[in-house]
Amino acid sequence: MKRFLAFLLIALSGCSDSAKEAEKPTDTTPTHTLIFMDKSVSVNVNRAFVAQKYQQALNEIIDQNIQKKGDKLEVYFIHENTSKARALTVTTRSELEVEDNANATDREAAQTTFDLALGREKAVIRQRVLQQLAQQNGGRSNQQTDIWASLPVIAKAADSGANLKVYYLSDMVESTKGPGRRDFHQTPPKDNAQAEEWAKTDAEQLKKNSIGSPDITLILPFEPNASVRENNPAVTQYWQTLFGELGAGNVEEQ
Repeated sequence: MKRFLAFLLIALSGCSDSAKEAEKPTDTTPTHTLIFMDKSVSVNVNRAFVAQKYQQALNEIIDQNIQKKGDKLEVYFIHENTSKARALTVTTRSELEVEDNANATDREAAQTTFDLALGREKAVIRQRVLQQLAQQNGGRSNQQTDIWASLPVIAKAADSGANLKVYYLSDMVESTKGPGRRDFHQTPPKDNAQAEEWAKTDAEQLKKNSIGSPDITLILPFEPNASVRENNPAVTQYWQTLFGELGAGNVEEQ
């Protein structure tokens, strides 16, 4: 009998711990998603491979990052005037509303209502983001690719305190005229060593942009059989080094 009572007390203690665990609040910090879409002449989203890859990536980004009220998504175009090229801003409004004393049935009903509302919002957001992907840039701004100009945009977003996630849908070929700038179309880094050297040098003048420690994903438009001339690994190395020097938490290439 004593052994049974001891076992029962242990079991009840375990149930109590589980209940306390279930009552812990989930992370309510909003997610801020920045998507930079390359609208320079070097990226053609009408190519079947590029269109499929970018559409799939955007669907996954929206599914993963739009989860609760306050989650924000912004789209900027990359071209000659990147910092002024905000194309879309949306913020999630759907909210899970559950009374503190709600029973299991009420909680389930509230979750279902929230899931349906969030699903409708995601569908609208997805449609609007894909419209921005398909938009063509026939203006003169498509002749240059100012990726450096995305850094002040990231810095401003970092000030919000949200979980910041940054995505580049671009070939990452910086191509900007002027003193102290890089034009990878004309003069790309010849190898990883030079790419790292350039990135560390450039980071010194770009550190005024405090970007925080966001996760950054480079989604490149190149097919697996692309040549080194087309998909230069040293260019990717440059950006991974530069973002790392500026404090990025994780830089991933896709």
